[in-house]
Amino acid sequence: MSARTVIAACFAALLLVLLPGGARAEGVELAQLAARRTDDGLELSFTTRFELGRPAEDALHKGVPLYFVAEATVLRNRWYWRDARAAHAERSWRLAWQPLTRQYRVSTGGLHQSFATLDEALTVLRGQSGWRIAEPRDIEDGGSYYLEFSYRLDVSQLPRPMQIGLQAGFALGIETTRSFTPDFGLK
Repeated sequence: MSARTVIAACFAALLLVLLPGGARAEGVELAQLAARRTDDGLELSFTTRFELGRPAEDALHKGVPLYFVAEATVLRNRWYWRDARAAHAERSWRLAWQPLTRQYRVSTGGLHQSFATLDEALTVLRGQSGWRIAEPRDIEDGGSYYLEFSYRLDVSQLPRPMQIGLQAGFALGIETTRSFTPDFGLK
């Protein structure tokens, strides 16, 4: 792909973003968030509900990949100082449109999956189960812990021209804090 093609694609995507859009996404709703302690550590499962806004979907079809990021931080309560970070985990997904095969591709780490429709691809992005966020040595039985969780469309990974004047269609994200029960379930 030549530099001229990349610049033209970025310019077209910028124009698409700056034009008045249609329907806008309301954000992300956290449908389910659960943790469970196993022999391998602490596992997190979550399910979200969201739809891509028109500007984000149009940018995707113009060749701009979208990145989704989930972050989980386990913190231990301390009365004498700031809370201690026991563990931190981050997972990201890349959603891209493949025009030659007319399929959507979701990538995470070195794994890639192709889907025929956007809804099928978004289903994979909307949740995760059995995600190990802490090792057994990170969490002790006697401590008081809580979880800070966030899930968002990472606009910092969009091409630089698109980051100027982003519309609401790119504003997808949720943050929540939940306390753990003594057996490391979430309250």
